[in-house]
Amino acid sequence: MEKAMSQTSNMHGVGESDGRILPTKGPNSEGRPKGEGLEERRPTKENTGPTAAARTQSRTTASYGREGVREAAHNDKKVRFTALLHHVTAPLLLNSYYELKKQAVPGVDGVTWQQYGTGLTERINDLHDQVQRGAYRAQPSKRAYIPKEDGRQRPLGIASLEDKIVQQALVTVLNEIYEQDFMGFSYGFRPSRSAHDALDALTVGLTRKKVNWVLDADIRGFFDNVDHEWMLKFLQHRIADRRVLRLVSKWLKAGVSEEGMWSETKKGTPQGAVISPLLANIYLHYVLDLWAHRWREKHAWGDVILTRYADDFVMGFQHRAEAERFLAELQERLRKFGLELHPEKTRLIEFGRFAEENRKRRGEGKPETFNFLGFTHICGRTRTKGWFTVKRKTIAKRLRAKLREVREQLRHRWHEPIAQTGAWLRSVVQGHFNYYAVPGNCGSLATFRTQVARAWHWALNRRSDRARMTWARFAPLIARWLPRARILRPYPQERFAVTHPR
Repeated sequence: MEKAMSQTSNMHGVGESDGRILPTKGPNSEGRPKGEGLEERRPTKENTGPTAAARTQSRTTASYGREGVREAAHNDKKVRFTALLHHVTAPLLLNSYYELKKQAVPGVDGVTWQQYGTGLTERINDLHDQVQRGAYRAQPSKRAYIPKEDGRQRPLGIASLEDKIVQQALVTVLNEIYEQDFMGFSYGFRPSRSAHDALDALTVGLTRKKVNWVLDADIRGFFDNVDHEWMLKFLQHRIADRRVLRLVSKWLKAGVSEEGMWSETKKGTPQGAVISPLLANIYLHYVLDLWAHRWREKHAWGDVILTRYADDFVMGFQHRAEAERFLAELQERLRKFGLELHPEKTRLIEFGRFAEENRKRRGEGKPETFNFLGFTHICGRTRTKGWFTVKRKTIAKRLRAKLREVREQLRHRWHEPIAQTGAWLRSVVQGHFNYYAVPGNCGSLATFRTQVARAWHWALNRRSDRARMTWARFAPLIARWLPRARILRPYPQERFAVTHPR
């Protein structure tokens, strides 16, 4: 089978010449991957005998390039790809360069996106040549830190620009395979799957299924504890191209540079690397997703739901005993692969349509809440008929942190023209609303807008001790520059019905 896949992959390269970019040609753009399959996947095994998938691959009607990879991955869930790196062409590397963030902080090479654009065609062709010859060398990630909500620092790894380009190109190729494998309840960092899709799926599951208990789980330091050996083993279920595996191994073992000092990375994948989200999804696909789906099919008597966004996931159970049993087995499962649940951030809470009545009967007060993807989820009732629903509010810590950021920025904008500051604030408020303007969250939106207006009013009055900005003069500025609080997102059931028609 691997031999057949190798021949097919070579066939897909016909007409690409040596894969280089001619100076007069621009970047090529290939089609987007199709929707993924949702069925359970087992660890794949090498199959050297002829199969229907192999025959399908050899037909002249098979599409060329990455679409052929996607078709083969979809038709045979056990096929291992022996020749993938030739799909990392110079045009794909050029497209990957344009997909990178233009204002990103440079890595250890000190090269910015704009600087790399000088002599771009020659640079891309040279990079492509290095990758195909095996001469490409990964550079260490530059260590940087960003503050977390609890006051601690989150370590990031900033890759060099050429590492980002090659990683982005390889992610594009590997997505053709893994989008056929990943489960339907996996949403993080996947094509055409946003955080709001995950939020909608969770809300629909909580309201439509018989959920009485919610497991709010947090994997402690997931990106820092990914086991390199297990990561490569998981990749080998689908990837038999040794050059691709060597590339991934180079990035995992490239190390970290902090203040000019290099340190080895024996485990983990750097947060901030372009390929890290895909590697994280592959790792958790085999460690969590397939296992949890199999557990639900074989061991659960009641309803069980799961929604995962990268390393953050929430599960719902009908029966408490099953939730407790799953949690105990999950902890053992994660330990096998070098992971563990955060003891303080992992909770099993009573949540669902009967939670309020049951807790009131026991004299335990209102049901507990849980946080997921920026929202606090609360047991509630509809206004008209009193049916159970899930209310979502902006997490209070997130709201306060954003307001602190706005106030700090305003301190540096005291002497800017009012129109310039107003335009900036409009983009800030509108960006906040674009994410948080979900049904039921209008109160938090109004609070954010009001507090931003007060911060701006305070900043304007600090510009001069003589000319004070009264609220009467300030009100037209608010109306002109700050968008009004209104719901921008559809109800979860409506959008879920569109994206997942039954």
